[in-house]
Amino acid sequence: MKILILGSGGREYSIARAISNEAVNHKLYFQPGNGATSELGTNLNIKDYNELADFAITQGIELTIVGPEAPLVDGVVDIFKAKGLTIFGPSKEAAQLEGSKVYMKNFLAKYNIPTARYIETDSIEDAFKFTDTLPTPIVVKADGLCAGKGVIIAQSHDEAKIAISEMLSGKSFGDAGKKVIVEEFLDGYELSMFAVCDGKDYILLPAAQDHKRLLDNDQGPNTGGMGAYAPTPLVDETLYQKVKERIIRPTLDGMQAEGAPFEGVLFIGIMVVNGEPITLEFNVRFGDPECEILIPLMTSSVSDMFLKASTNRLSEISVEFSKLFAVGVVMASENYPYSSSTPAEIIVDEVHHTEIAEYTHISFAGVSEEDGKLYANGGRVLVCVGLGETIKQARDRAYMRCGQVHFAGKKLRTDIAYQAL
Repeated sequence: MKILILGSGGREYSIARAISNEAVNHKLYFQPGNGATSELGTNLNIKDYNELADFAITQGIELTIVGPEAPLVDGVVDIFKAKGLTIFGPSKEAAQLEGSKVYMKNFLAKYNIPTARYIETDSIEDAFKFTDTLPTPIVVKADGLCAGKGVIIAQSHDEAKIAISEMLSGKSFGDAGKKVIVEEFLDGYELSMFAVCDGKDYILLPAAQDHKRLLDNDQGPNTGGMGAYAPTPLVDETLYQKVKERIIRPTLDGMQAEGAPFEGVLFIGIMVVNGEPITLEFNVRFGDPECEILIPLMTSSVSDMFLKASTNRLSEISVEFSKLFAVGVVMASENYPYSSSTPAEIIVDEVHHTEIAEYTHISFAGVSEEDGKLYANGGRVLVCVGLGETIKQARDRAYMRCGQVHFAGKKLRTDIAYQAL
C-alpha cells in the first residue's frame, strides 16, 4: 500500500516505523518528514494541501495519515476527501474539539460530559468576577492552538488575573488568546486516553501517562511532553468502562448530532477525582510522546487500523496489544523549551547488547540529515523507547538506550514513570 504521512515529529516517525515493520511491503511518503524519516520513505516539500492532494492522486496514494493538529484544524481532511482520497483524521468542523477550547467546553456542557466548572469569555470583567468565586489554584486557558502551552495554572487570584489580562490583550498567545476559559482546578491524577474513531465505532487504546514538566519531580515549565509510559496501573476495568460510557460514547453521538461525525483519534485528557473521570480537554490526534509508546505495543496491523478507521469499517477488526509495558524518554535540545538551539551532531553507539537490540528503539523527531549524519536541530530531538514485562524493566531499558545517544546539550528527565513506580 502507498501511504502518505503528514507531520515531522516522533509521533509520525513511530507510526511509520511500525508500518514499515509489517509483513506486507508499504511505500511511505512524508510531508515534510524529518532527517530520519528519509530512511523509511520519501520526504516531500509540498506545503499547499490542494497540491499535496493532487500529488496523492497522481502517485496512487491509498491512505493518508495526519499526525499533527494544525493541518486538521486547517481542513486538510476536507480537501483530500473532496478529491476522493482516503485520509485518517477529523474534518475541519470536528477538529474544533481541539482547535477551539471554547467550542470544546461548550460541547461538553451541552452533552452532559463531566468537566470542570468554567466560564468562556472575551470580557476581562466577567473573567475576573468568575475568578473571584474559585478557590486557588485556578486554571486559565487560551482558546486557540498554542502547541500544548496555552494553559496556565495560577497559584493565586492575582496570578490568574495577570494571565487573563495577558491572554486577552494578545500579549501571551496572540490571536489564540483573544477568548479565554477560566476553570476550577481539579485535584486528582491525570491520564491520557486515546480512542481511534470512525464516526460511529471506536477502539480504546491502553491508558498512558505523560510527563509535561521539563525537570525531574515535575518541576520547571510545561513542555510538549518529556516522556510517557503505558499501560498505566492507575486504570482498572471499571474506570475504562466509565470513560467509554460517560465520555467517548456521548462525544461520538453528540458530534453526529452536530453534523460533524468524529473520525480520527480522540485524545482525552482526563483527571481522575475520587475514582471518577473528569474531562480536562480533547485533542484530535495522537499525543506526542504517548504515540511513541502506544504504537509499539500493538501486535495487530497498524496500517489496517488506520485504513479501517478512515473507511468507517472499524467494526470489522479487533486491535491486539502485547502484554508488555512501554516507557518513552524524550531527549531535548539544550535550550528547550525556551529558545532555539544550535544544531548538534547526534552520535548513536552501535548496539552490542541483545536486550537493548530486542527491547528498545529510537523514534526521531527534531532532527535533520546532512552528508549521512543526523543533527539535533532544536526542540524535542528523539524518544528512547523501552519495552518490558514490568514498567521498571521497560524504564530501565529505555534509559539504557538513552545512555547510547550523544549530542551536545542533550537534556532529559531521569524519573519517567515515577508515578507508577
